[in-house]
Amino acid sequence: MGTGIFPSSKKQSLSGAAAEQLALDFLQSKGLKFVAQNFRTRRGEIDLIMLDNGFLVFVEVRFRSSVNFGSAEESITAKKCQRLSSAAQAYMQREGLTEKVSARFDAVAISPDKSYRQSTSQYCINWIQNILQ
Repeated sequence: MGTGIFPSSKKQSLSGAAAEQLALDFLQSKGLKFVAQNFRTRRGEIDLIMLDNGFLVFVEVRFRSSVNFGSAEESITAKKCQRLSSAAQAYMQREGLTEKVSARFDAVAISPDKSYRQSTSQYCINWIQNILQ
């Protein structure tokens, strides 16, 4: 279930790093606490790791500058979710976290806001919680 859709005033030439920063700012505005960013392993990558009311939240950030080839939400594939889960296991193992840690997998999808003309620089942010359920 998506929550928190709103237009942003960021430039249309938003890069991947800028999209991650936009997602981080958004999640922090919702009360989540920053833990880590861009954790990479051969199993996969985690864009953001946050803390939300005792849950360790592994976040996949998906950005689309155009919806011509599908939305940001549509780009969240089963294979991507599997890699996110594997990378999260590697992170928890590296950090010495037990399996009793409550974890959640979320996505932040950033897409052009269709209510604005293409010449503007408006984006919608859709926070999707529990993408692995």
